[in-house]
Amino acid sequence: MYPTSAHPEVHQAPVPSHVAQQAEVAVELCNLGRAFAEARVLAGLDLCIADGEFLALLGASGCGKTTLLRLIAGLDRPDEGEIRLASTAQAKAYVFQDACLLPWRRVLDNVALPLELSGMPRAERQAIARRLIQTVGLDAAMERFPEELSGGMKMRVSLARALVTEPRLLLLDEPFAALDEFTRQFLDDHLQTLFLNHHMTVVFVTHSIAEAVLLADRVVMLSSAGGGIVLDHRVVLPRPRDADTRVSAAYLAQIQRLAAALNHEVTGEGIR
Repeated sequence: MYPTSAHPEVHQAPVPSHVAQQAEVAVELCNLGRAFAEARVLAGLDLCIADGEFLALLGASGCGKTTLLRLIAGLDRPDEGEIRLASTAQAKAYVFQDACLLPWRRVLDNVALPLELSGMPRAERQAIARRLIQTVGLDAAMERFPEELSGGMKMRVSLARALVTEPRLLLLDEPFAALDEFTRQFLDDHLQTLFLNHHMTVVFVTHSIAEAVLLADRVVMLSSAGGGIVLDHRVVLPRPRDADTRVSAAYLAQIQRLAAALNHEVTGEGIR
């Protein structure tokens, strides 16, 4: 199911127990290809993502991480190949780099928007939205407008809105990249808790190796030259991961392995 990287410095590890218990493959990508004009972004990409797995996508800018995420989401179509979503992954949600909140709607109505668009009655959708807002710790901000929120609070609203439809597949495109380090760490911890509590499959695009190691069960690195996967690495760290994890030797060792692999990819093949 999982391709083995040929990179000598990164080993493969056993599948974590919370993933191993899930037999079904949530997302299967077969010989996927996508080009824009004459630029080949993805080519011959094969990837399976297990139900209940947290997968992080790493790679240099322009390597196709966001393109791959958009293809999985159905926001774009491949030029070649096939995307198969299991029944458990049909209900999906996408979180963009920007929170994309409607400025004229309060937090409660922003979160309830997907349910409103589906035709759910007001009282029912607001009750569900309130529960999700509480889940992301924004009870006190429920009646505020987006302009009254910090960047981190806006992203928590965006996460609540994504979860309000109870997705089984959550796709995130660098949602915390523009935030300060303290806020980013806080939201990383919060996202891990949401993942463990809601038993979702997560695909998370990031440029941060440390963030990928903290959050993911598995890290996939895309070729900087455009094409396929150059590394598929299993993260060997127990959950939940916390402040002690961030200073542990095992965590730092995982980061060093992936940093060496990324350096090898960039300097070895070059960024064209």
